[in-house]
Amino acid sequence: MSKKSAGILVYRYKDERLEVLLVHPGGPFFSRKDAGVWSIPKGEYSEQEEPLEVAKREFFEETGNTIDSGNFIALTPVRIKSGKTISVWAAEADFDPCYICSNEFEIEWPPKSGKMQSFPETDKGEWFDTEEAMIRIHPGQAAIVLELKTILDKTSGYSDPSGR
Repeated sequence: MSKKSAGILVYRYKDERLEVLLVHPGGPFFSRKDAGVWSIPKGEYSEQEEPLEVAKREFFEETGNTIDSGNFIALTPVRIKSGKTISVWAAEADFDPCYICSNEFEIEWPPKSGKMQSFPETDKGEWFDTEEAMIRIHPGQAAIVLELKTILDKTSGYSDPSGR
């Protein structure tokens, strides 16, 4: 059975531009990587769990922020190369990303050293306009950002000046 993840894509309008909040994965493997590694805050879940509740929990675990919006927009799930299916809901919110505080995970580092070290699941979060988000986000998640933009353009009559 393939793995499933659920997440929340938070968006806001700033200076008349649509922006989305993405998180950068923590740990030594991603410390020097930028383009194509940022992500929507998300996490895996089992068949017994409610995906939207998992998405809320994972958003809190990866950012330290709570999203209680009753206005979640269900976006089309995507299947990435690994076979994992990602279900995402969008919600409008605005907060300072410097307050991002993540859970930690532990791995042997350096490899084969016998020493265990802790690292944050996400080491930072930033707001990006949709054009920059398409450069930063993991390619398997890009369709989610584009779908959100399309939905918001249609429902609000607003069009992002970046043209993306």
